[in-house]
Amino acid sequence: MSHGLTDKRVLITAGASGLGRAMAAAFLAAGARVHICDLDKTTLSACQETMRGLTTSQIDVAEHEAVERLFVDAEAALGGLDVLINNAGIAGPTALAEDCSPPDWSRTLEVNLNGAFFCARQAIPLLKLAGGGVILNMSSTAGLHGCPQRAPYVASKWALIGLTKTLAMELGSFGIRVNAICPGSVEGPRIERVIAADAASRDRTPEEIRMHYQSQTSLRCFVSAEDVAATALFLASPAGRRISGQAVSVDGHTESLSL
Repeated sequence: MSHGLTDKRVLITAGASGLGRAMAAAFLAAGARVHICDLDKTTLSACQETMRGLTTSQIDVAEHEAVERLFVDAEAALGGLDVLINNAGIAGPTALAEDCSPPDWSRTLEVNLNGAFFCARQAIPLLKLAGGGVILNMSSTAGLHGCPQRAPYVASKWALIGLTKTLAMELGSFGIRVNAICPGSVEGPRIERVIAADAASRDRTPEEIRMHYQSQTSLRCFVSAEDVAATALFLASPAGRRISGQAVSVDGHTESLSL
């Protein structure tokens, strides 16, 4: 199924693993041309070996000079841009706010928020040149509800929703749609690391924390990377042509994110 995305030019940050890799695979399967970036050279190489036609850059989105190089690479590989997916992000520390170090705070916002801004800033002229396009910012249900002991992460994800709504207002007249995707806990190594850190901070077992997280959703579940990728495909496709400025949850309906 093409989803109307055949030959669309797509750039996905942090695209070599987890959600990014799932989205890259989904867009390639839909007939799009995809360029990804990541910090990890080994995973980038592995993606190129298994995903035919994929092109890559090794960069850190928190560095604006590196993002400029990324867009030089992407434009050379794709010949322009139709879709930007700002997926790069880190979990940040699990600690009470007074125990978070300034470097941990800064690094979390540099990757999660600054990186998205740097990429959007570079993408906008290319999307205007294309006559319109799509920006998807990867936020989180933590960006809608808050979450104790995750202050830097939560702050960055709330800010991404504000950035999303502002860009949607600025760019709508150019035919550029901007939305945020807000996943809940996504199955995989990243949430397992968060669970382990949370368990250690509360002197509880990882299994207890996992069950607690799942109990906070109406569907009593985590979501899969493929669930999130399917939402990205929809929002980037003609089927989502009237959706902009929205924070779209993919989370089994989060009821709370309490301790």
